[in-house]
Amino acid sequence: MCTVCGCGSGPKIDGKAHAHSHEHEHSHGELTHAHSHTHSHSHAHDHTHGADHDHHHYGDGAAGVSVPGMSQARLIQIETDILAKNNTYAASNRRVLAALDAFAVNLVSSPGSGKTTLLCRTIQALGNQPLAVIEGDQQTSNDADRIRATGARAVQVNTGKGCHLDGHMVGHAMDDLRLASRSLLFIENVGNLVCPAAFDLGEDAKVAILSVAEGEDKPLKYPDMFTAATLAILNKVDLAPHCDADLDAYEANLCRINPDITVLRVSARTGEGMEAWLDWLRAGLASKART
Repeated sequence: MCTVCGCGSGPKIDGKAHAHSHEHEHSHGELTHAHSHTHSHSHAHDHTHGADHDHHHYGDGAAGVSVPGMSQARLIQIETDILAKNNTYAASNRRVLAALDAFAVNLVSSPGSGKTTLLCRTIQALGNQPLAVIEGDQQTSNDADRIRATGARAVQVNTGKGCHLDGHMVGHAMDDLRLASRSLLFIENVGNLVCPAAFDLGEDAKVAILSVAEGEDKPLKYPDMFTAATLAILNKVDLAPHCDADLDAYEANLCRINPDITVLRVSARTGEGMEAWLDWLRAGLASKART
C-alpha cells in the first residue's frame, strides 16, 4: 500500500508480475545503473464509528491526509521517504535518457481525455522518427495493443490497484524498450489527475491533456497536476460547440494555476492543432541534443 496516495503495489510489465523487493541492474547499451529496491508496506488500523468520535476528513493536517492512529509528522516522514526513493529511480532514468539524447514526455490526464487516440495520431504523423511508448493502466493491454497497431514499440505496465506509474516501473519498461539514440519516449500514465503529479519518472516534461467536455474549472480542482505540467493540451476542441465549452475560460484557469504553462488547442480526430504539438515535440528533442 502506498501511503502517498493509498494505492496498492505489484505492477505487471507486459503481463509479467514484477515484485518490489529485490536488487537489479538496468543496462542500456554501455550505460548501466544499479537499483536496489525494498518496498514493504504494512498498513492496518481500526476505524470504529461510535456515537462520539472525531472524524478526520481527507486532506486535514500538514500531511494533507489523516490516518487514525498515525501522527501528521509520521505521515509526512513516510511520504518523504517514498518520494525520495522514487526520485532516485527517476534520476537514473533521466541519466539514461540524457545519454541517448532522448526526449521523454509524461502524458497525464483523467480517464477519457483522448490520450491514446492523440498518441496514435501523433505516432502516425511523426513518420520515421524513432520513438517508443510506455503504457500505464491498472488492467488490460488494450492501449498498448492500439499503439503497436501503428507500428510503434510499446510496453504495457499494469499497476493493479496502483493509480500511477513510478520511476521504478518506468526504468524496467525502458530496459525492455532498448531506446534508440535521439528517440522520443511517450509515457502514457494511468488516468488520474492526483497522484501522478507527485511522482517524477525521469521525464523531460509533464503534458496534461484535458478533454473540452471535462469542465473549465478542472485546473482549479486539480492544481498540483497543472502546476507540475509544462504543457496543457485542450483536446477534442471539435466538440466544444456541442458541449458549450468555453476554451478561453479553460486557458484562463490554466494560466491562473500556472502562469508559465503553454496551452495548445488540439483535435486528434480532425487534426486541428496537431502541427503545433508536433513542433513542440521536435523542439524538445532538438533541445536534448544541444545540452
